[in-house]
Amino acid sequence: MVTPPDVGAAAAATADARLRDFLAGAAISADGRLPPERDLAGRLGVSRAELRKALADLEAEGIIWRHVGKGTFVGARPVDTVADVAAMTRRTNPSEVMQARLTIEPEMARLAALHATSGDIAELHACIARSRQAETWRQYEAWDNRFHRAVGEATGNALLLGLLDTLTAVRRAVTWGRLRYNPVKPDPAHHSFEEHEAIVAAIADRDATAAAAAMRTHIRSVERNLLARMARGDD
Repeated sequence: MVTPPDVGAAAAATADARLRDFLAGAAISADGRLPPERDLAGRLGVSRAELRKALADLEAEGIIWRHVGKGTFVGARPVDTVADVAAMTRRTNPSEVMQARLTIEPEMARLAALHATSGDIAELHACIARSRQAETWRQYEAWDNRFHRAVGEATGNALLLGLLDTLTAVRRAVTWGRLRYNPVKPDPAHHSFEEHEAIVAAIADRDATAAAAAMRTHIRSVERNLLARMARGDD
């Protein structure tokens, strides 16, 4: 029996939505690896074919990446090998990572203001909305990561996006969560909410200078908070 096109499309949309909700709220392993396809399909209540289609869509968006024989992982595929990222992680430290972010991300916000499409801007607003709705720090950080990658995507520059993905892979490997005092979820007054809004407002206004300045202000806030936690030894 052939499945009607509208039924197949609805099933695919359901699988996609359930997978996205799972990624936003599930307790993912420390290395970002997702459960095997058979287990994940069972958890989501979808077929493996529907799951594979949803995984392919999310991989195309840079939300997950897959390695044959090793599994599926949350985040963007590193530009270089995992070994190279691990080597960079061993040679760097949180302060250097923040310096790199301050060098790269404000200029990406500047380019995003010049090249973002209406779809890019809508995605940025959606990331902010979902981060505000987060019930845990893990959910918030997933949407925060997605927000920063969406800024990178809005530049329209594949090479810069690749550099950002590598920087993000190194940043994740440093295990920022161990440095954070970990309440259940971000406070409604968490600095990133307002700062993200300022970045998107400048991008939407096509104000490249303001977008770069807003991103620089945001990264410096993150840097101050991170280094303060390190100094206190928060866990």
